Order: sequence, then structure tokens, then C-alpha cells
Amino acid sequence: MSEPLLALNVSDKRFQSRSVIDGVRFDIRPGEIVSLLGPSGCGKSTLLRIVAGLDEDYRGTVRIKGAAPHLHSPDVGFIFQEPRLLPWLTVADNVGFEAGRGGGGHPRVRELLAEVGLADFADAYPKQLSGGMAQRAAIARGLFAQPALLLLDEPFSAVDAFTRMRLQDLLLSLAERHGTTLLLVTHDIDEAAYLSDRIFVMSANPGRIAGEIEVGLPRPRDRAAVELSHAQARALTLLHGEQLDYLDLTGELAARPRPLEPVDFASLSFAV
Repeated sequence: MSEPLLALNVSDKRFQSRSVIDGVRFDIRPGEIVSLLGPSGCGKSTLLRIVAGLDEDYRGTVRIKGAAPHLHSPDVGFIFQEPRLLPWLTVADNVGFEAGRGGGGHPRVRELLAEVGLADFADAYPKQLSGGMAQRAAIARGLFAQPALLLLDEPFSAVDAFTRMRLQDLLLSLAERHGTTLLLVTHDIDEAAYLSDRIFVMSANPGRIAGEIEVGLPRPRDRAAVELSHAQARALTLLHGEQLDYLDLTGELAARPRPLEPVDFASLSFAV
């Protein structure tokens, strides 16, 4: 088995006196696509910031290719929920921003714009793009420096369902073509199952790993595959249990009965 590209062990992360991450530990191997799935406030985005070197105020260790992350690491790219394109720069200059002034003329920019279907919009400005086009530009920008690890913080949550599916397929094809490892934060169970090799389901307050799901399907994938429904059902069961735990602790759902037996997924049939 190959050495992990990312080895993460965050024993404690606090905002003031409140613990937001407590004992999160996992490795990601080169070429994997891994999702962090969980409710709002469970520390998913905070973990991405730690991996990116944007937050160094935590207890534990993070290693990317054996080294601690730092803010300008060429091994890490970041794609946000909103495209965050600079409005005064053309699409090409946004994609090639890391190359400095005139970066839009870099040969790699033209190649990436062609890959994401924006070759004809190189000289356009962000205000001339639709939401899906702007996010495609953001994906191209995230891949410009050829990072080994690409971090994605709910990158498709702001677009409509049909655009989201197209962007998901684009992301998978680009990751395959460029050999990029992906760590994705999402609230969307279907998205996590469709994109990921493994899913880490997180609990809230403070964030912990409630369970790991191996999707175990080759690509390309069929969105209607029964095996994806199995992964989605396992994730939903984990999330449901963690939500009940949280509500029990807050006293809002103390009288609600908990399920007594685990679900036998092999015996279930799913309408797909």
C-alpha cells in the first residue's frame, strides 16, 4: 500500500474555550477522493483550513508528503463554495493568478480553460459568466499549480441541480486526467457517495469521526447504481444517529426512542 499523501491527526481545535474538533484522525492515499460529510458546525471547513495551512492554532499534526502544510504550499489547491474570482481580472488572468502579472498568457491557462469548456471566454470578465461557468473557472484556477491535493469546500452548493451534476462529472474527469487527490467537504449525501472512494461521516459539537464508509465502486459511475444507494443509506443512518445523540444531549429529544438493531443493508432493496 502506498504511503499516505495526507496524514491528519487533530487532537483538539478550539475557538476561544469551545472545542470544535476533538480527536479527528485519518490518512488519504494518492489518487483517492475522500469526502467529509456532516451537519453544519461539525468542523469540516475548519479541517480544510488546517490542511491548507490557513489555521495553525490547533493541537495535533498534519503532514502532506511528510511535511507540515503552509499557506503557499504548491502541493495544495483550494476551491471555495463561491468562485471568488477577482472581478477586475479576465477569466484567463484569474486562472493564472498564481503565476503573477500576465499569468493569463501562461500556456497552461489556455489548456485548462479548454478542459473546463471556457476556451472562448478567456478574455471575458467574471460578471459575464453564469454561476456554473464561474465555478468551472475556479476549478481551473485550483488546478493551475498542479497541486497533489485539491481541497473543495462545498464547491457546488450554490448552483442548480443540473449544473451540479455536470460539474461533478467534470471534476471527476479532471482529477483522473491530472492524477489529483481530492478532499471534499459536503452536506450532500448523494454527492459524497457519487464522488468519493471513502466518506468520513462527522458528528457535531465537537466534531469527531462517527464512521467511515468505503464506497468501493469503479469509475465511471452510474448515478442509479444500487451500490450507491447502499452507501447513501449507510451515510444517512450514521448521520441520523449522530443527530439523535446531539439532540439528546441538548435535552430537545430525550424521550425519542433510539433504534435497537443495526440495519442489514444487504437485505434491503432500493428503488433507483
